[in-house]
Amino acid sequence: MSTSAPAPQAASRLSDLPLEPTDRTTVTRGRNRVVADRTKLLALLADGLVCHVGVDVGDHPVVLPCAYAVDVDGPDAGGTLYLHGSVAAGWIRRLLADPAHATICVTVTELDGLVTARSPFHHSMNYRSAVVVGRAREVTDTEERRHALDLVVDHMVPGRSATLRPSTRKELAATAVLAVPLAEASMKERAEGPVDDEADVASGVWGGHIPLRRVAVDPVPAPDAVGEVPEDVRARAAELAGRALRAAAR
Repeated sequence: MSTSAPAPQAASRLSDLPLEPTDRTTVTRGRNRVVADRTKLLALLADGLVCHVGVDVGDHPVVLPCAYAVDVDGPDAGGTLYLHGSVAAGWIRRLLADPAHATICVTVTELDGLVTARSPFHHSMNYRSAVVVGRAREVTDTEERRHALDLVVDHMVPGRSATLRPSTRKELAATAVLAVPLAEASMKERAEGPVDDEADVASGVWGGHIPLRRVAVDPVPAPDAVGEVPEDVRARAAELAGRALRAAAR
């Protein structure tokens, strides 16, 4: 099950799990921005499309963008966050070859606005940001691998995987699938205007914020595409466009 539609029972069970369960995920600065509700974490992971994965590759750290998906009923503690990449990727080979480097950090951030204050110090951004820390495991079970890869596709366009041919053995052999427990996580958010000093407000300088929204436009067919845009693609574009309009109206 993807983050787009968690079962009520699963969402209820997960909401009982605390965020910031360990020192590694305890927020030490800006405690007023901390989110304690795990269902908000799942909502952010559902909204996001790209995560950034932080890994230690030996002589230096690397942070890389990656597509992802979440299974709230997955086999790992707190549910499972799935990542995938080429088996030839250096960071994946390093991670799988050396268990000492299997602990990774995954972040997802959605930027919701630019906050323009009356002083340089108080300029900020409105955002939702999550950090997940955990030991990644390689997914080797055939059915779990296929399930994870379908979830990644469906996270981009819900229902899309059911309309496609299955991955070939060659494609599966070229793809590494990683699973990270969702138990060890934290989240912060900011959703307000500037927090200015009274003297700066009295100066008469304008303050406020610029809302930012991800907007989808009409799908563009490939030059060799045949037929009409399929319903799953049109529905996803319409859903993203509608979400932006609803957010702008708030």
